Amino acid sequence: MNEDNISAQLRDIKPLLEIPDSSYYVYWGLIVFATVLGLAILFFVAKKWWDNRKTNLAKGYLSALKQIDWKDSKKSAYEATHYARLLATNEKTKEIFSQLEPMLEQYKYKKTVDAIDPETRNKFNLYVQVADESI
Repeated sequence: MNEDNISAQLRDIKPLLEIPDSSYYVYWGLIVFATVLGLAILFFVAKKWWDNRKTNLAKGYLSALKQIDWKDSKKSAYEATHYARLLATNEKTKEIFSQLEPMLEQYKYKKTVDAIDPETRNKFNLYVQVADESI
């Protein structure tokens, strides 16, 4: 009787149910989401830094243009051409630079050169003013 009682109790016990467990997928989903979020943040920070660096470089080039000593015409023409070319990034500055460059060419590639003429200086000052406004 004791065995019948136990077997009756055992027949009433149902088998274990399988509980769906999605914690594995949630875990990897969170890892992927955090990685994508981290990469997006890193991208935007790097982009902001790069844009800020470009602005700082342009300000440095403009500062170098403003500090050119026009007493040595040949050296000044080389410096002005170099920095003006680096600053010619938009249509307005490119157009003025294309007009300024031939004017400066006559002071380069020669052993001795004359002082910079007023027309070239005026064009250079116009270029510096336009470049300063565009930064």
